[in-house]
Amino acid sequence: MNILITGITGLFGSYLAKEFARLGAIHGFIRPESSLRLLEDVDFPITWHKGDLADIESIEEALGGIDLVIHAAGKVSFDSRDKDSLHHINVDGTTNLVNAMLNTGVKKLLHVSSVSAIGRSPELMKLDENFKWTESPLNTDYGISKYLAELEAWRGEQEGLQLIVVNPSILLGKVSDDRSSTDLYHYVLEENSYYPKGDLNYIDVRDAARQARELVEHEAWGERFILNHERISYKIFFEKMATAFGKKAPHKEVKPGLLNFVVFFNTIFRKIGLSKSPLNKKTAMISQQKVFFDNTKVTKLLNSHYRGLDETLNWSK
Repeated sequence: MNILITGITGLFGSYLAKEFARLGAIHGFIRPESSLRLLEDVDFPITWHKGDLADIESIEEALGGIDLVIHAAGKVSFDSRDKDSLHHINVDGTTNLVNAMLNTGVKKLLHVSSVSAIGRSPELMKLDENFKWTESPLNTDYGISKYLAELEAWRGEQEGLQLIVVNPSILLGKVSDDRSSTDLYHYVLEENSYYPKGDLNYIDVRDAARQARELVEHEAWGERFILNHERISYKIFFEKMATAFGKKAPHKEVKPGLLNFVVFFNTIFRKIGLSKSPLNKKTAMISQQKVFFDNTKVTKLLNSHYRGLDETLNWSK
């Protein structure tokens, strides 16, 4: 089986490549300037195809002889200034890929979405794959772009594709992976003082990649799956991380008044280029929520077991 992975040079894409290499030959769809650092240690060949998801001709060329496409490419940002680029990359890019697959007759697609595409509700603290997207002040521009991208993937299924959608929560990789989802490590490594009162949903990136492979092996086409280990309070999560890294844990809960103050000044600093923090009004609200993305569906189907948080943190160093 020939497997083409978009976003193969990213955190999840690189681990998906390592998992799916046991099922077939790996092909990577990359932009000319992509860094291959996360794939330097692989012990299997990768056939490279240079192109861009904005260029449908380059996608169609890469699809020649491909049996399965794993769409893991995308932009992650919670900066309001990135609204247009999020739509262009996440939504338009998925549209182009789906159309290219339909044009070339490649049928099987594993679409990597996010729990952000599930949506959120101020009233519901437990969400699963059946939750219907609703307009909410808790939906970020990133979440909206992933939701719209999912709609394009499902449109492809209606037009003939075989589709599996996975919605990972925060992926815990290695500190050295240095990707957006590993920013939590740096927060503790820098010994920041404050923690939000909400909960964090997470999964070891290796477990998420394994589940994705097993879903394809189970031929779970036409289904959507949340990939999540558990929810844990930020306070406990940071304490465990600090212990693993030999650092001082955040020990002060962020009060609403202080959080509003921080958000206000962070917004100003971002506008004048002095801050790259993802903290804004919406992400601040989300960090105070105690929500659980229910993993029952995938756990039951695959009889899944998960690595413990201590094991993940010790591996991540």
